[in-house]
Amino acid sequence: MPENNGFYGLGIAPNILGILDILGFKIPTPIQEKSIPSAIEGKDLVGLAQTGTGKTLAFGVPMIQAALGGKHGLVILPTRELALQVDETLTKLGLPLGLRTALLIGGESIYKQIQAIRRGPAIILGTPGRIIDHLQQRTISLKNVGILVLDEADRMLDMGFAPQLKRILTEVPKERQTMLFSATMPNEILNLAHSYMKLPLRIEIAPSGTAIEKVTQELYFISKADKSRLLEKLLYEYRGSVLIFSRTKFGAKRISAGVRALGHTAVELHSNRSLSQRKEALEGFRNGKYRILVATDIAARGIDVKGIELVLNYDLPMNAEDYIHRIGRTARAGAAGHAISFATPDQRGDVRDIERLMRSALPPSRVPELPPTRLGVVGRSDMADDRPPFRGSPRTFGRSPRRPGGFSGGNRFRRGPRQ
Repeated sequence: MPENNGFYGLGIAPNILGILDILGFKIPTPIQEKSIPSAIEGKDLVGLAQTGTGKTLAFGVPMIQAALGGKHGLVILPTRELALQVDETLTKLGLPLGLRTALLIGGESIYKQIQAIRRGPAIILGTPGRIIDHLQQRTISLKNVGILVLDEADRMLDMGFAPQLKRILTEVPKERQTMLFSATMPNEILNLAHSYMKLPLRIEIAPSGTAIEKVTQELYFISKADKSRLLEKLLYEYRGSVLIFSRTKFGAKRISAGVRALGHTAVELHSNRSLSQRKEALEGFRNGKYRILVATDIAARGIDVKGIELVLNYDLPMNAEDYIHRIGRTARAGAAGHAISFATPDQRGDVRDIERLMRSALPPSRVPELPPTRLGVVGRSDMADDRPPFRGSPRTFGRSPRRPGGFSGGNRFRRGPRQ
């Protein structure tokens, strides 16, 4: 393909090329350039690329083109936020061509989703649980699916969706095209690919665990008692948009409240928030209503916000691979960005696990002089590691309360709670 020829020469239909041009997509990313021609030819493929490199268009363009030829598509995604983001992109591409989508996610009216299904969508997108709900109520049939996409499949397995995925895969025709895209490729995903795909073409833009090149990284070893003070100092040094990650939803709530008390505009994003609250938080973060978004790992994937200046890991993630996804929220689509992580002295082993995955060291920084503690303003110093008391409510009956803070047992990075 000639240099600087953009999306031309990839086998894309002229009408779709025109829409890509109108939407401002001029130059394909490496994953798009390598995936689109093979996907348009109908080949099964496994796409492995860093987060923020344009995987949605890599499968979205071939799906739209196949839909114009009469093939129905199904996209399965791990979270509501990611599903909303992908649906927005596919709608921008498909609606001018008369193609509808139906979005099936929890937290929204199932009646409205049924209405969308009855309008005959060319592509259905959804999370595994809600797709199963519709299958059980017989409001959808997947017998006509010609293209299946599993987006962020490693995250779906990590979240415990393996049984739902297997159930859905029994409902789609065996004669279909299957595409699997992710930023990491553990053995479980390879097994899934070999079981449900036909000689898939593997397209790897960067080794699994590779961080975005233009993200500069920094690490502070700091006590839990000093985390909030360092956070306060950094928020006055970085004046752009900041995404803060907490390990728990209770911590996200406390950090957000503390940051607002310091005079910053902030909002929280986690699974205790309703879908409308989560939408409002993301939109407010995008348009500048909130400068700071405090989130659990529900936001490690599925947030596509351009111009995030800083990603700050107030807590290290529960899984080393989630570190890659977190810092990938900055430096989107070739831009530059910065990531800072806090680690307590007893988490050196966890840091080494992240470094082994990335095949590079996290550069440590010296903790600067910190502002005096502002009791009642930032809140408790261990606010992100604290959990509410165990009250024996019906939802927790028969469960043991989780130990606050730290990692337990020999497996430091373990599957965490629902974000």
